[in-house]
Amino acid sequence: MLPATRAVPKEMLPVAGKPLIQHAVEEAATSGIDTVIVVIRGNKSLIQDHFAPDHELKSHLYERGSNNSLEFLRPDSKPINIKYVHQESPLGLAHALSCARPLVGDEPFVVLLPDVIMLGDDPVTSQLIRAHAEVDGSVIAIREVEPQDVKRFGIVQLERSTVSSHKEPVRITGLVEKPSLERAPSRFGIFGRYVLEPSVWTAIAQTRAHLGGEVQLTDALNILCQQASLFGVSFDGRHYDAGDHIGYLQANIELSLEDPNLREPLLHYLAGLGCVNS
Repeated sequence: MLPATRAVPKEMLPVAGKPLIQHAVEEAATSGIDTVIVVIRGNKSLIQDHFAPDHELKSHLYERGSNNSLEFLRPDSKPINIKYVHQESPLGLAHALSCARPLVGDEPFVVLLPDVIMLGDDPVTSQLIRAHAEVDGSVIAIREVEPQDVKRFGIVQLERSTVSSHKEPVRITGLVEKPSLERAPSRFGIFGRYVLEPSVWTAIAQTRAHLGGEVQLTDALNILCQQASLFGVSFDGRHYDAGDHIGYLQANIELSLEDPNLREPLLHYLAGLGCVNS
């Protein structure tokens, strides 16, 4: 997403008026999670600034009568506690999780990648939490992808070839990071939502770093599924890869069209461009 992310954290890029990180925190809150741990690097204080109380701004908005802007999180979200840990260098997702381990402790935890926006009446994180309660193991969100997109995803190998569309967990027997279509064990990709058991810490410790020192979560999960149970859930709902230019634009347009204040002006503008029928 360069050059936009040269000085601004990718997680702070706005989609339909909210930074990506806020979409993820709201999903966590509506899924019943009461504490979110955000892994940041030293140049990402903007994230902390965004969620920090701002009494001056609150007073200013109150004086202007902008009561709808006083609360950042959705009104149906319960209060949530946000904590921060620092990752000194970008050494991969598995390394980032390890930075949060002192706060996570030895209990199951959820991972949400903010550059993937998930939308639906039933939050994907909620779907995974319920599935985790039914099985003895970790659970990750999966979905079938188009053949040309296989090389963009971590791809799972499944115990059986068919996956129910009703969120039934299916055992995963292997994972491959961004394979060619010919090398892919299936067409089911990983979609940035995980419920992980503490056994993942042992798998991360056994994972070899890539060139450059990065420790990837997909590699750790590949070890985990050989040592413990790992399941995939084909989730319900829409997803947007907002870490990709086209996905980011799609998310902005489609989520803006759901805003009652923006829908009609935006449709009028798009119709003028010949993008949609009037």
